[in-house]
Amino acid sequence: MEALYHQTSRLVHETQQYFQELERKPPNVEEIENQIQSKIGSINSNCERLDILIFKAPVTQRQIAKMRCDQLKYDSRHMQAALSNYRDRRNRAILEKEQREQLLNRRFTYNDAPEHTSIEVDASTTHHASLQNAHRGIDDMLMTGSNVLSNLRNQRDTLKGAHRRIIDIANTLGLSNATISLIEKRARQDKLILIAGILLTLFVIGVVIIYFT
Repeated sequence: MEALYHQTSRLVHETQQYFQELERKPPNVEEIENQIQSKIGSINSNCERLDILIFKAPVTQRQIAKMRCDQLKYDSRHMQAALSNYRDRRNRAILEKEQREQLLNRRFTYNDAPEHTSIEVDASTTHHASLQNAHRGIDDMLMTGSNVLSNLRNQRDTLKGAHRRIIDIANTLGLSNATISLIEKRARQDKLILIAGILLTLFVIGVVIIYFT
């Protein structure tokens, strides 16, 4: 288990180095993105194997092993979210560049009245700018909602991990069943609050999308 843990830690470090390469905007961006995605997949696979090996470890070592594995999972989720945000920003930049080129290469019809052509150009430019602003606003709202949902999922996983650790500690210390039941009841309440927050966030995003479209 120790060998697998250290191997996974090296994968996390290598993936972080790939992110540093992306910040320098190299020409082979897509290749680096694929390398990062592959590393994250390997990290997740190793974490699943570690979850199985934890239960085979001595009881006195399980809590520490579980916390180390949870940290690797957290790093993996954080890097996956960072990769998704980077891809979104890159795709949006490419789209905006294409739209600018289309606008610059657009051929306007000739009219005998010069002011008529001027009005047409101004209207097209204003309309394009309005569409760009609306598109950017919707993208920002979607990204914000995605980040909120990602944070909520991370908090849910953290709460679940804490709940499992509390149960393990409670069993080790020999706490009563009534105390354990109170802990589980609190965990269920936290879960309901989490679900309500997710639904409210999705509703707000839906309202914003409908408003801008």
